[in-house]
Amino acid sequence: MKDRGELTMRHLAAKTGYSAKSWERYLGGTTLPPREAVEALARLTGDDPVPLFALHEIATDARNGRRARTGAQPPERTPEAEPEDGREQPASLTGPAAPHSGPRTPPIVLTAPAATGPAPGRFPRIALTAGVAALAVALLAVLLLMLRLGEDVPPAAAAAQPRTTAASTPPSYTCRIARSDGRWSAGINNGRNTEIYYGATGADVAEAQCLLRRAGISPGGIDGMFGPLTLRAVKTFQQRAGLVVDGMLGPRSWKALRG
Repeated sequence: MKDRGELTMRHLAAKTGYSAKSWERYLGGTTLPPREAVEALARLTGDDPVPLFALHEIATDARNGRRARTGAQPPERTPEAEPEDGREQPASLTGPAAPHSGPRTPPIVLTAPAATGPAPGRFPRIALTAGVAALAVALLAVLLLMLRLGEDVPPAAAAAQPRTTAASTPPSYTCRIARSDGRWSAGINNGRNTEIYYGATGADVAEAQCLLRRAGISPGGIDGMFGPLTLRAVKTFQQRAGLVVDGMLGPRSWKALRG
């Protein structure tokens, strides 16, 4: 969504209120982003946040379950007790003693057969590994299913979501184009020439959108949001005016817009 919207970390930080370092951790998978950051990214890129919330809940449950599993340790084996004084087994277990006059024969010690099966604790570890692998496969399948469901949602169904509608309602601006002292103005930002770039919002963006429309280039709606349509209109205007085509409205671009 970030790359498709041509957003940079600086744009995300300026638009959402979360720092660029935080977005690097979120997008790099180091830290799970908060729900508010997910909603802010969806609003900025014009996407439906409902499938993203479902994926966020799945990721949260998976991380909590992984932490709970890593905290459990298999029980340790305790060695069998041995005689502290190093004495031999009683005569009843070692057989009859040899006469004192003859050479002493070594005692015959009865021992249990060595265990040939797997060591205790191996099966729980194998079962735990298999369970983690099965859970990872299931989560991946659910993720792919949610992504496909998100792509198949019709626009009408997406518009019916109350939270999405409330979050995506842009403010309205009215263009009042007038010329004073040889400079064009839309009457929105009091004639400011503030530098703005992709991802910016507010009256300065709405002023630029009005002036772009006056110049015969459509920026989309006059909504005060520097989105893809406004970016395309700014680049088209800069190319026509012989300016550097960087998509940012600086002093020279404002001067050319106000003509």
